[in-house]
This record gives sequence, structure tokens and C-alpha cells, in this order.
Amino acid sequence: MMGLRNPIRLIPLLFLAAIAIGTAALSLPFATADGTRAPFMTALFTATSAIAVTGLIVEDTPTYWSLFGQAAIMVMFQIGGLGIMTAATLFGLMAGRGFGLRERMATQVERNRLETGDTAAVLKMVFAITIVVEVIVAAILAYRMASHHGLSPGTALWHGTFHSISAFNNAGFSTFSDSVMGFQNDPLVLGPIMLAVILTALGFPVMQDLRERRLDWRHWSLHTKITLAGTAFLLAFGFVSILAMEWNNPDTLGPMGVGAKLLNAAFHSVMPRTAGFNSLDVGEFRDQTLMVNYLLMFIGGGSAGTAGGIKVTTFVILFAIVLSEILARRDAGLYNRRFGSEVERQALSVTVLAGALIFAATTFIASITPLPLEEILFECISAFSTVGLSTGITGDLPPAGQLVIIMLMFVGRVGTITVATALAIGRPHRTYRFPKENVIVG
Repeated sequence: MMGLRNPIRLIPLLFLAAIAIGTAALSLPFATADGTRAPFMTALFTATSAIAVTGLIVEDTPTYWSLFGQAAIMVMFQIGGLGIMTAATLFGLMAGRGFGLRERMATQVERNRLETGDTAAVLKMVFAITIVVEVIVAAILAYRMASHHGLSPGTALWHGTFHSISAFNNAGFSTFSDSVMGFQNDPLVLGPIMLAVILTALGFPVMQDLRERRLDWRHWSLHTKITLAGTAFLLAFGFVSILAMEWNNPDTLGPMGVGAKLLNAAFHSVMPRTAGFNSLDVGEFRDQTLMVNYLLMFIGGGSAGTAGGIKVTTFVILFAIVLSEILARRDAGLYNRRFGSEVERQALSVTVLAGALIFAATTFIASITPLPLEEILFECISAFSTVGLSTGITGDLPPAGQLVIIMLMFVGRVGTITVATALAIGRPHRTYRFPKENVIVG
């Protein structure tokens, strides 16, 4: 019971419980299109991917799963995107009973809050944004699919709603077998999906800051400034890189007109931020384009949102630390503010743990399958960063390889620091420090 009362241990347990319930739901006979029970590994993999808002699949979503199964998947990535503890806190508020300090701490840890505040007010803002954005995007997509792509109003509304919720939660699941490749020439389908992904990839603390301070950038928090600047740079970098590298690729951008090339390059600069939709065949990307995607997926989006990866702030902090060493500055920081040593250690720890997990997973899968190394690495980074993009090898992985991908998706969603801290709880803290001695670096 002690473990259940600790917020850091409670978060992984709640995610595991959600995955277990999702697996049970997808194991029901009427969850599949043909009425047979899905194999346990298929149900477990899909439930984990949905709760972890990843989007990797071992079976084609629209053809393998029934309407019930697809709806269950949609509910799962909605819950996974908002966060188990966020939902639990909301239910407590709705029931009219306040939550104590421990529960507030749990919510803040899961959402990686940067400062304490009124939990109820924050949750109201989160759910208001969720409802408004998902409804608007769903309406636009449904109208466009019905009016320009020949779908019936009911069918268009279902597809629009599914893709809206999937985009807002950065889940990457699609009710089309080719994701959104069928809309690669339609900016009114790809555009709303991109905007929903970018918004939630910023993170809820940034949304809250923008809501309170509008465009008064001088009063934005350092976190907001770093996230917005880093996001803008990565989007521009991804757009230019993909456009240049795939411009003449006959299997991707090559046959398209200039307008479509610009649209799809922009779309694929956004999707590695942990969204997972694809309007181009990722399996046909050139090696150098895959390399760019490695970086974009590994970094991911903003903190305390639905995005995965090591996060934009982590990447920028590490860059600032390197820059400060090169320039022989005493402190690392940006915008006339310095970072605390604890923040620098956290950034380093997150990056090293992420890199180590991806390296170990890639090495293991490469040792048990003949699949190309670059595709295995792509799959592992995509799983850990909860992106969902794939070169098409997910279903070809053996059961042991799929279990590794499941582990990566879970750890990537819960967070390397949360998992590591949960395992370390109960160990005594040192009340002393050893003498300092310098070592040679480099």
C-alpha cells in the first residue's frame, strides 16, 4: 500500500491498469471485424500503443478491428493523451470532493508541471482546450471529407472525429489503411491535423502562459520562450530538410506539383514531433531523410503535453550547456536567465537514459531478426518517442521484438525519470558529500 500512496509509483501503475483494461476490451470477440478473438499479443500491443498515444500497429486498424474495437482504441488514446491522473483528478472534482496535496503532487508529476498552482483551474483549461479543438477540427475534417472526397455525412463524421482526437492527442492512429496518404493534395485535411498536433505538442504550460500573457513575449516564462523558439527552429529545419532530400524522389515528393511538395514537406516536418500520421510512404524515404526523422523523433515536442521524446526544452538546455562551455561562460542559460544545476542534471539524465534504452532495444531486435538496421532503429526511436511513424516492419517483428517495442512505448509515455525514480523510492538519501576531485574530460 505504501507504493500506491506514492505519486511517482502511482503513475506507472495507473498506466499499466489502463493498458490491462484496454487489452481485455480488445480481446473481446466483437472487437475484431471477423468476430474472432484477437491474439493476446495483438491486443496488448495495440492497447499499449493507444494508451501511450504512439500509433504503431501490428494489424491494420480499419480492416482488422470492428467499429467497437476502433471506438475502444479512440477512447484509449484520449485517456492516454490527457493522462490517467488528470482524468482521476477531474472525476474527483466532479464528485464534489477535493483532492489533497498528495493527489495534486501526483497530477503535477504526471504532467511534468513546472510550477505549483490551482489544479482545478489548470484542469478546466486543459479540458476546455481539448473539447474546443477536437470539435472544431472534427467538424472541418468531416465537412471536407463529405463535400470533396465522396464520403457519406455519417461516415465522414466518424472519420473526422477519430482523426481529430487522434491528432490532438498525438496518437497517429487512422481509420484509413494508408493513414492520410489519400489526402496528400488537400490542405484542408492535412492543415487542421497539423495545427492540432502543433498545438498540443507545445504542452499545456505553454498554452496556459499564452492564455494569460497573450503575445507579451517579454513576460513569458523561460520555459515558454524556449519551447516556442525550439519548436519553430525544428519545424523549419524539418521542412527544409525533407523538401530538399525528397524533392526528386519518385516514390515520395517527386511526382507532385510545387504546392503539394510544400504541403507534404510541411506535414512531415510536424509528424515526427510524435504525431505519427503520414501523407507520404515513410518506407520509401531516402536514408538521409530517415536520419533527419531520427533526430526530430528523438527530440519530440514540448513538456507536459501529449508529445513524447526527450522534449524540446531538454534539447535546448543541452545545446545551451555546450555553448556555454565553448564560450567559457560560468553559467548555462538563455534569455538573460541561467539554468539551475538540477535542471541541467535532469536534461542530461533524460537524454542518456533515452539513448541507452534505444541502443539496447535496437541491438536486441537486430540480433533476433534479419531486418535492416536503419529500419529497426527508426522503429525503436518511434516507439520510445511515442511517434507512431513506421517503415512498415512492425507486423514483421517476432513476439520478443514486439515485447521490446511495447516496453519502449510504455517507458516513453510514462517517462524515463518517472520510472527510474519509482524504482529508487525507499532508498535512503545521503546526508553527506564526498570530497571533490577533478578528472580529465575529452
